[in-house]
Amino acid sequence: MLNIALNTFRELKRNKILYMILFFWILLIVFSIALASLSLWQTEKIILDFGLAMVEVFGLVSVIFIWSQLIFNEIDGKTIYLILSKPISRFEFILWKFLGFALILAFIIFFQTIIFLSIVFYTKTQFDPLIVYSIIFIYLKLLILFAIILFFSTFVSSILAIVLTIIVYIISHWITSIIDMAVRSKNYIMLIFWKVLYVLFPNFEALNIKNVILSPVKVENSFLLFNSLYWLAYLAIILWLTIIIFNRKTFEN
Repeated sequence: MLNIALNTFRELKRNKILYMILFFWILLIVFSIALASLSLWQTEKIILDFGLAMVEVFGLVSVIFIWSQLIFNEIDGKTIYLILSKPISRFEFILWKFLGFALILAFIIFFQTIIFLSIVFYTKTQFDPLIVYSIIFIYLKLLILFAIILFFSTFVSSILAIVLTIIVYIISHWITSIIDMAVRSKNYIMLIFWKVLYVLFPNFEALNIKNVILSPVKVENSFLLFNSLYWLAYLAIILWLTIIIFNRKTFEN
Protein backbone atom coordinates (compact mmCIF):
# COMPACT_ATOMS: atom_id res chain seq x y z
CA MET A 1 0.00 0.00 0.00
CA LEU A 2 3.01 2.26 0.48
CA ASN A 3 3.33 2.34 -3.31
CA ILE A 4 0.20 4.54 -3.49
CA ALA A 5 1.85 7.23 -1.38
CA LEU A 6 5.18 6.95 -3.20
CA ASN A 7 3.55 6.99 -6.66
CA THR A 8 1.50 10.03 -5.61
CA PHE A 9 4.69 11.78 -4.53
CA ARG A 10 6.52 10.91 -7.77
CA GLU A 11 3.62 11.97 -10.00
CA LEU A 12 3.21 15.33 -8.31
CA LYS A 13 6.95 15.96 -8.09
CA ARG A 14 7.18 15.67 -11.87
CA ASN A 15 4.43 18.22 -12.41
CA LYS A 16 5.91 21.52 -13.62
CA ILE A 17 3.19 23.64 -12.02
CA LEU A 18 4.61 22.89 -8.58
CA TYR A 19 7.98 24.23 -9.68
CA MET A 20 6.28 27.33 -11.05
CA ILE A 21 4.71 27.85 -7.62
CA LEU A 22 8.14 27.65 -6.02
CA PHE A 23 9.58 29.98 -8.65
CA PHE A 24 6.99 32.69 -7.98
CA TRP A 25 7.44 32.20 -4.26
CA ILE A 26 11.14 33.00 -4.65
CA LEU A 27 10.27 36.15 -6.61
CA LEU A 28 7.92 37.31 -3.88
CA ILE A 29 10.51 36.68 -1.20
CA VAL A 30 12.94 38.84 -3.19
CA PHE A 31 10.18 41.45 -3.34
CA SER A 32 9.90 41.28 0.46
CA ILE A 33 13.60 42.19 0.76
CA ALA A 34 13.12 45.13 -1.58
CA LEU A 35 10.06 46.20 0.40
CA ALA A 36 11.96 45.97 3.65
CA SER A 37 14.78 48.08 2.23
CA LEU A 38 12.28 50.90 1.68
CA SER A 39 11.13 50.79 5.29
CA LEU A 40 12.87 52.87 7.90
CA TRP A 41 11.60 50.81 10.83
CA GLN A 42 10.94 47.16 11.63
CA THR A 43 12.82 45.85 8.61
CA GLU A 44 13.37 42.46 10.26
CA LYS A 45 9.68 42.15 11.13
CA ILE A 46 8.65 42.90 7.54
CA ILE A 47 10.96 40.23 6.15
CA LEU A 48 9.75 37.62 8.63
CA ASP A 49 6.04 38.41 8.33
CA PHE A 50 6.07 38.61 4.54
CA GLY A 51 8.19 35.49 4.15
CA LEU A 52 6.02 33.38 6.46
CA ALA A 53 2.88 34.74 4.78
CA MET A 54 4.21 33.61 1.39
CA VAL A 55 4.92 30.13 2.75
CA GLU A 56 1.28 29.88 3.78
CA VAL A 57 -0.24 31.50 0.68
CA PHE A 58 1.61 29.30 -1.78
CA GLY A 59 0.98 26.35 0.48
CA LEU A 60 -2.74 27.05 0.12
CA VAL A 61 -2.35 27.19 -3.67
CA SER A 62 -0.50 23.88 -3.51
CA VAL A 63 -3.30 22.30 -1.47
CA ILE A 64 -5.90 23.24 -4.07
CA PHE A 65 -3.77 22.21 -7.02
CA ILE A 66 -2.54 18.93 -5.54
CA TRP A 67 -6.07 17.98 -4.52
CA SER A 68 -7.21 18.40 -8.14
CA GLN A 69 -4.40 16.09 -9.21
CA LEU A 70 -4.97 13.48 -6.52
CA ILE A 71 -8.73 12.91 -6.52
CA PHE A 72 -10.64 14.93 -9.10
CA ASN A 73 -8.52 13.87 -12.09
CA GLU A 74 -8.73 10.24 -11.04
CA ILE A 75 -12.52 10.38 -10.82
CA ASP A 76 -12.87 12.41 -14.01
CA GLY A 77 -10.40 10.15 -15.86
CA LYS A 78 -12.07 6.98 -14.53
CA THR A 79 -8.72 5.71 -13.21
CA ILE A 80 -10.23 5.43 -9.73
CA TYR A 81 -12.23 2.39 -10.91
CA LEU A 82 -9.01 0.57 -11.73
CA ILE A 83 -7.47 1.47 -8.39
CA LEU A 84 -10.49 0.44 -6.32
CA SER A 85 -10.84 -2.80 -8.28
CA LYS A 86 -7.55 -3.96 -6.81
CA PRO A 87 -7.30 -5.58 -3.36
CA ILE A 88 -7.27 -2.23 -1.58
CA SER A 89 -9.93 -0.80 0.68
CA ARG A 90 -11.27 2.73 0.32
CA PHE A 91 -9.88 3.44 3.78
CA GLU A 92 -6.38 2.61 2.53
CA PHE A 93 -6.94 4.60 -0.66
CA ILE A 94 -7.76 7.82 1.26
CA LEU A 95 -5.08 7.27 3.89
CA TRP A 96 -2.23 6.60 1.47
CA LYS A 97 -3.30 9.39 -0.87
CA PHE A 98 -3.21 11.74 2.11
CA LEU A 99 0.23 10.49 3.12
CA GLY A 100 1.43 11.03 -0.45
CA PHE A 101 0.18 14.60 -0.25
CA ALA A 102 1.85 15.08 3.14
CA LEU A 103 5.12 13.94 1.59
CA ILE A 104 4.99 16.29 -1.40
CA LEU A 105 3.88 19.19 0.81
CA ALA A 106 6.77 18.51 3.18
CA PHE A 107 9.06 18.67 0.12
CA ILE A 108 7.61 22.05 -0.89
CA ILE A 109 7.71 23.51 2.64
CA PHE A 110 11.28 22.27 3.18
CA PHE A 111 12.43 23.89 -0.06
CA GLN A 112 10.71 27.16 0.85
CA THR A 113 12.16 27.07 4.35
CA ILE A 114 15.71 26.71 3.05
CA ILE A 115 15.22 29.74 0.79
CA PHE A 116 13.49 31.73 3.51
CA LEU A 117 16.18 31.03 6.15
CA SER A 118 18.87 31.86 3.58
CA ILE A 119 17.28 35.27 3.13
CA VAL A 120 16.97 35.70 6.90
CA PHE A 121 20.70 35.06 7.38
CA TYR A 122 21.67 37.04 4.26
CA THR A 123 19.83 40.14 5.52
CA LYS A 124 21.27 39.54 9.03
CA THR A 125 17.76 39.33 10.43
CA GLN A 126 17.72 38.09 14.00
CA PHE A 127 16.89 34.39 14.14
CA ASP A 128 14.14 33.31 16.52
CA PRO A 129 13.41 29.59 17.16
CA LEU A 130 9.72 30.48 16.86
CA ILE A 131 10.32 30.83 13.11
CA VAL A 132 10.75 27.06 12.90
CA TYR A 133 7.69 26.43 15.06
CA SER A 134 5.68 28.85 12.93
CA ILE A 135 6.61 26.94 9.74
CA ILE A 136 5.70 23.63 11.41
CA PHE A 137 2.30 25.06 12.37
CA ILE A 138 1.79 26.32 8.81
CA TYR A 139 2.53 22.80 7.57
CA LEU A 140 0.03 21.37 10.05
CA LYS A 141 -2.56 23.96 9.01
CA LEU A 142 -2.15 23.01 5.35
CA LEU A 143 -2.54 19.31 6.17
CA ILE A 144 -5.81 20.11 7.91
CA LEU A 145 -6.95 22.16 4.91
CA PHE A 146 -6.20 19.27 2.59
CA ALA A 147 -8.17 16.92 4.84
CA ILE A 148 -11.06 19.41 4.74
CA ILE A 149 -11.06 19.67 0.94
CA LEU A 150 -10.95 15.86 0.77
CA PHE A 151 -13.92 15.76 3.12
CA PHE A 152 -15.96 18.19 1.00
CA SER A 153 -15.02 16.43 -2.23
CA THR A 154 -16.72 13.23 -1.05
CA PHE A 155 -20.19 14.76 -1.41
CA VAL A 156 -19.97 17.99 -3.48
CA SER A 157 -18.49 19.00 -6.83
CA SER A 158 -14.83 19.91 -7.19
CA ILE A 159 -15.44 23.65 -7.64
CA LEU A 160 -17.77 23.80 -4.63
CA ALA A 161 -15.25 21.84 -2.55
CA ILE A 162 -12.61 24.47 -3.32
CA VAL A 163 -14.98 27.35 -2.54
CA LEU A 164 -16.10 25.79 0.74
CA THR A 165 -12.51 25.12 1.77
CA ILE A 166 -11.52 28.73 1.10
CA ILE A 167 -14.54 29.90 3.14
CA VAL A 168 -13.48 27.63 6.01
CA TYR A 169 -9.94 29.00 5.73
CA ILE A 170 -11.13 32.60 5.98
CA ILE A 171 -13.63 32.03 8.79
CA SER A 172 -11.14 29.95 10.77
CA HIS A 173 -8.74 32.91 10.84
CA TRP A 174 -11.39 35.45 11.85
CA ILE A 175 -13.68 33.45 14.12
CA THR A 176 -12.00 34.55 17.38
CA SER A 177 -12.17 38.22 16.39
CA ILE A 178 -15.82 37.87 15.35
CA ILE A 179 -16.69 36.31 18.73
CA ASP A 180 -14.96 39.20 20.50
CA MET A 181 -16.99 41.67 18.42
CA ALA A 182 -20.23 39.83 19.28
CA VAL A 183 -19.34 40.00 22.99
CA ARG A 184 -18.62 43.74 22.85
CA SER A 185 -21.82 44.44 20.91
CA LYS A 186 -23.82 42.16 23.28
CA ASN A 187 -25.37 40.38 20.29
CA TYR A 188 -26.03 37.07 22.05
CA ILE A 189 -27.70 35.38 19.08
CA MET A 190 -24.64 35.96 16.93
CA LEU A 191 -22.44 35.00 19.87
CA ILE A 192 -24.13 31.60 20.19
CA PHE A 193 -23.99 31.08 16.41
CA TRP A 194 -20.27 31.82 16.18
CA LYS A 195 -19.46 29.78 19.28
CA VAL A 196 -21.07 26.79 17.59
CA LEU A 197 -18.89 27.42 14.54
CA TYR A 198 -15.92 27.81 16.88
CA VAL A 199 -16.41 24.20 17.95
CA LEU A 200 -16.88 22.91 14.40
CA PHE A 201 -14.33 25.03 12.54
CA PRO A 202 -10.57 24.87 13.14
CA ASN A 203 -9.32 27.95 14.97
CA PHE A 204 -6.34 28.67 12.75
CA GLU A 205 -5.38 31.71 14.79
CA ALA A 206 -4.17 29.28 17.45
CA LEU A 207 -1.59 28.12 14.91
CA ASN A 208 -0.56 31.66 14.02
CA ILE A 209 2.43 32.52 16.21
CA LYS A 210 4.34 34.69 13.76
CA ASN A 211 3.03 37.82 15.50
CA VAL A 212 5.06 37.02 18.62
CA ILE A 213 8.33 36.38 16.78
CA LEU A 214 11.03 38.84 17.91
CA SER A 215 8.68 40.13 20.60
CA PRO A 216 9.05 40.04 24.40
CA VAL A 217 6.16 37.58 24.59
CA LYS A 218 7.33 34.15 25.68
CA VAL A 219 5.64 31.09 24.20
CA GLU A 220 5.67 28.13 26.55
CA ASN A 221 6.69 24.69 25.29
CA SER A 222 3.50 23.28 26.81
CA PHE A 223 1.45 25.56 24.53
CA LEU A 224 3.33 24.37 21.45
CA LEU A 225 2.92 20.71 22.46
CA PHE A 226 -0.78 21.04 23.30
CA ASN A 227 -1.46 22.88 20.04
CA SER A 228 0.29 20.20 18.02
CA LEU A 229 -1.57 17.33 19.71
CA TYR A 230 -4.93 19.10 19.48
CA TRP A 231 -4.63 19.75 15.75
CA LEU A 232 -3.35 16.26 15.04
CA ALA A 233 -6.50 14.97 16.77
CA TYR A 234 -8.64 17.38 14.69
CA LEU A 235 -6.90 16.14 11.55
CA ALA A 236 -7.60 12.51 12.50
CA ILE A 237 -11.31 13.27 13.01
CA ILE A 238 -11.64 14.96 9.60
CA LEU A 239 -9.93 12.04 7.87
CA TRP A 240 -12.15 9.59 9.75
CA LEU A 241 -15.31 11.42 8.60
CA THR A 242 -13.94 11.55 5.04
CA ILE A 243 -13.36 7.80 5.02
CA ILE A 244 -16.88 7.10 6.34
CA ILE A 245 -18.51 9.16 3.57
CA PHE A 246 -16.11 7.89 0.87
CA ASN A 247 -16.94 4.28 1.79
CA ARG A 248 -20.58 4.99 0.95
CA LYS A 249 -19.86 6.92 -2.23
CA THR A 250 -20.81 5.38 -5.56
CA PHE A 251 -19.02 6.17 -8.82
CA GLU A 252 -21.11 6.22 -11.94
CA ASN A 253 -19.54 5.25 -15.25
